Amino acid sequence: MLNANEGVNILSKMTEHARTDNEMNETPRIALLHTGAVVIGPVMDIVKRELPGVTAINYLDDRIVADLSDPELFDSVPRRVGALARAAADAGAVAVMLTCSSISELAAPISAEVGIPILRIDEAMADEAVAAGDRITVLATLATTCAPTTRLIAERAKAAGRTPSINSVVVEGAFAAVSSGDRARHDVLVAAAIQKASESSDVVVLAQASMASAAQICDVAVPVLTSMESGVKRLHQLLAALPAKG
Repeated sequence: MLNANEGVNILSKMTEHARTDNEMNETPRIALLHTGAVVIGPVMDIVKRELPGVTAINYLDDRIVADLSDPELFDSVPRRVGALARAAADAGAVAVMLTCSSISELAAPISAEVGIPILRIDEAMADEAVAAGDRITVLATLATTCAPTTRLIAERAKAAGRTPSINSVVVEGAFAAVSSGDRARHDVLVAAAIQKASESSDVVVLAQASMASAAQICDVAVPVLTSMESGVKRLHQLLAALPAKG
């Protein structure tokens, strides 16, 4: 029978062997951290198309969004996201992408803790928004997403030497609809909000990856930006820039 120290030593050796085996594997691994299962399929479709030589691991904590609004559980969210990122690193991931804008501001501090790059899925979209015009409207189906996305756009605008006007709107009822499985209702509500926002904006930003389907049923005169496509392409750029393992 193993004592506690022997068990720890065996587990440590198993982990080391797993890392070594992965390093010998020429196929790089990435990790996608989600707060909603609805995003996994669409993001994976893009990853398979844009990153055909990469193995993607999906991690999901579908209580995070709710717990961000719970005073007793709010402080647990950074620890939980950090734990998922550490699990990804232990599994051999060379980079992580956060697919939820509500937790995207954790990317930098957790990257510093874990020691691998952590990318925000909406960073590239924010850069596109800043380049598109000075009147930016951010649409979200969750209040917890509006502030992080607005701050990100303001941050990227400052870096680009721009000072756009940024307005944010929560599309009431849309998140409840998609959470209950009524994607059609969600898309109708978001599309109506896009139409209204387009009348006074140079560009409309959909803050959550899960909103992308609504953009497909809209026909407006201004760009409507979503995060999944541009986010995965930026992840591709990040991977290309990483030093090769020798």
